[in-house]
Amino acid sequence: MDKAESHRPKLLFICSRNLSRSLTAERMFAGSPRYDVKSRGLARGARIRLTAADLRWADQVFVMEKDHQDRIREEFRDAAEGQQVTCLYIDDIYEPMAPELVAVLKDRLAAYLEF
Repeated sequence: MDKAESHRPKLLFICSRNLSRSLTAERMFAGSPRYDVKSRGLARGARIRLTAADLRWADQVFVMEKDHQDRIREEFRDAAEGQQVTCLYIDDIYEPMAPELVAVLKDRLAAYLEF
């Protein structure tokens, strides 16, 4: 298998605090044979805060709110240049790993990823 065939897409999930939505998405794909996955937050008090290196690492970036998309374009202009950032439009109303959140994530990600 050559290097191109062995490359697993790198997914980056981003929300505000990296406590519920993006962390749940990361955990849903943990151990996946298909993808390498990270999650980050944009807020100052985020569990793990987003860096430019995270954006450069990712092949696909998913954010939970339109505001996250806008902030990435403003705060990480160079690292985000040419990067596709997909908004899933998921409000911050769920507990981590809540069945309802998992269902919404699966529904919104189905057009982009295989489970």
